Amino acid sequence: MTIAGNTVKSCCASAYSSTTARWLLGDSFHPGGAQLTARLAGALRVGCAEIVADVASGPGTSALQLARETGCSVVGVELSAASVVAASTAATEQGLADRVRFVEGDAELLPLEDASVDGVLCECALCTFPDKQAAASEFARVLRPGARLALSDMTADVRQLPRELTSLDAWIACIADARPLPEIAALLEYAGFEIEELQRHDDALAAMLARIDTRLRAARLLSGGPLTGGAIGSGRELVTAAGRALEQGVLGYGVVIARRT
Repeated sequence: MTIAGNTVKSCCASAYSSTTARWLLGDSFHPGGAQLTARLAGALRVGCAEIVADVASGPGTSALQLARETGCSVVGVELSAASVVAASTAATEQGLADRVRFVEGDAELLPLEDASVDGVLCECALCTFPDKQAAASEFARVLRPGARLALSDMTADVRQLPRELTSLDAWIACIADARPLPEIAALLEYAGFEIEELQRHDDALAAMLARIDTRLRAARLLSGGPLTGGAIGSGRELVTAAGRALEQGVLGYGVVIARRT
């Protein structure tokens, strides 16, 4: 299925800045939650004198965690203006506004100077970027030589995805345009990275799908909840199909740690 890049970006920005997304996904919009974010933060090897870019920072949860746990400064880049406002408010409320800021921007054209950051974090977002090679090149451009990228993302063998996982809704849900882990590594190498580590975290994806399904089941019982009956039904169909694809090895979740050469 061919979908215009601007359509994908607009739909993703709208979906992930909504109250429905927060209700379904919680504070961390990615498999593995704060525990996996902490592992990625450690892989960046940054400290209090350094700056990290969190690309597709969403509600700011990971950026704030990164600042708290490592002492570094963070700039979150997010396409949704509403999410930038919400994340900035959270930084102020948590007393981190002096070290964490959020700006509106596109991952395929980051609003950051060349070689200006000491680490890049990107969680469960590359799969939604229409031009993944452009985003990878931007990661490399803004990183100082020798600095690291810590990326987690959905993985998929797109040739084997069932039809119900190739729609625009499935793209927004991080599935329809996900790529195999070796392909993600290859596009990063092409952009100028040396791959240091590849990890599989399919169990984290399974746990997230189970949580979402539980929320969707509960939504049927809520009068005036954030989802309509039709949305609940289509959501459960998507989660069920994703669960089957995960069991079959078609879907997964992976991590890439890479160093800018």
